[in-house]
Amino acid sequence: MNIFERIFKGDKTIWCIFIALCIISLLEVFSASSTIVYRQHNHWGPIFRHAVFLMIGFGAVVFLQRVPTRYFSGMILLVPLSWVLLIMTMFLGSDVNGAQRWLGVGGVFTIQPSEIAKLALMGYVAFFLSKLKDNNQSQVFKFLLVGIGITCALIITENLSTACLLLFVCYLMMFIGQVDLKKLGLIALVGIVSITLLVGMLTLIPASTAKAYLPDRFATWQARIDRHSSAEEEGAENGGEYKITDENYQVSHAKIAIANGKIIGLPGSGTERDFLPQAYSDFIFAIILEEMGLLGGLFTLLLYVALMIRAGILASKCEKLFPRYLLLGAALLITIQALANMAVAVNLIPVTGQPLPLISRGGTSTIITCVYFGIILACSNAKEDEHEDVDESIANVDYE
Repeated sequence: MNIFERIFKGDKTIWCIFIALCIISLLEVFSASSTIVYRQHNHWGPIFRHAVFLMIGFGAVVFLQRVPTRYFSGMILLVPLSWVLLIMTMFLGSDVNGAQRWLGVGGVFTIQPSEIAKLALMGYVAFFLSKLKDNNQSQVFKFLLVGIGITCALIITENLSTACLLLFVCYLMMFIGQVDLKKLGLIALVGIVSITLLVGMLTLIPASTAKAYLPDRFATWQARIDRHSSAEEEGAENGGEYKITDENYQVSHAKIAIANGKIIGLPGSGTERDFLPQAYSDFIFAIILEEMGLLGGLFTLLLYVALMIRAGILASKCEKLFPRYLLLGAALLITIQALANMAVAVNLIPVTGQPLPLISRGGTSTIITCVYFGIILACSNAKEDEHEDVDESIANVDYE
C-alpha cells in the first residue's frame, strides 16, 4: 500500500469533492479578501491564515477517517459541554456585527460554540436514533426533544438561522430514522405555528418599539425581512433610476457581481469583492459567480449535490444504524447550509449569515466542516473495517 492509499483511505468520491471544495476555497478567499488585505496592509496574511485552518482541517480528516465509528458515540458527551460554552458566550462572548457568537480563549484566538454544538447534536441525534425500537419510542423521543430543544434554544437568541437550520436537519434525521409519524406531525405543526407567530411579530411590531423594548437581534431580523419582502426596489427614484442605499447595499452589490460574471466569469478580475463587506464569507458565492461565471457556480452547486447523493449511497451500505445516521446527518448539514448560503447570494431568501461550508473564510466553521468530512469518510469505511476485524480474528486463530 503506497502513501496515497494510506492517506486517502476512505471513499474516493468524497475525497475528490473535499479537495475540489478546498481548491475553490483557496482561490476565492484569496481573491475576495481584498478589503482585509487593504486594512491589514498584508497581501498574503489573510490567505495564509485560511490555508492554515484548511491544513488543520485536512489533518483532522486524515485522522478521523481511521477512527472506528463506535468511538463517535462519545460525541453525546460534547452536548452538555456545548451548552456550557453557549451560555458563556451569552455573557462573555465577543460582539461582532451586532451578535455575540464568538468566545475568546486566553485572548489568543476565538471559537464559535454554535459550530461545536451543531457537531455534538449530530452525534447525539444519530446515537439515539440508532437505539430506537418499537418498545422504546416514547423514551427515545423525549431524549431527542430535550437535546435538540435545549441546544437550539441556546443558539436561537444570537443566531436564528443556525438554530432553524439545525432544527430542520434534526427533523429530517428523525424522519429518516423512522420516528413515529404522529410525533413528527406534531413537531411540524408546532414549528409552522411558531414560524407564523415570529414572522407576524416581525411584520406587525413597529421598528421603533422593537428597538426600544425587544432584544437587539429582533430588530435585526425585522430589518432583514422588511428589506427582502419589500414590493418595490428600495432606492428606486427619479423616474426609475436605481439607487444603492445602506439598506440594500449587500444585496445590490451581490446582484451586480452575478450580472458581471455572465457564463464564463472574470477570473481574478472581479470588482465587487471590493464593495461587499462579507465577500469572503456570507456572499462568497456571489464572488464565485462573478469570477467563475454561471458555469463555475453550477459546478460548485453540483459538488454539494454530489456530496449528498454519494452520502446517501454510502449510508445505504452501512450495516449498522449509528454510522448510517451520523453519515447522513453530516452530509445533510453541509448541503442544506450550502443551499441556504447560495439562496442568500442570489436574493431568494433574507440574509442569514450562514457561510458557504468549506469555501467561506473561517476558523471554527472551517475546521468543523472538515470534521464532518472526516466522519463521512470514517462511516464509509465502517463496513471495510468490520471485514478487516474479521480477517484479523481469523488470522489469529490457533489451529494447534
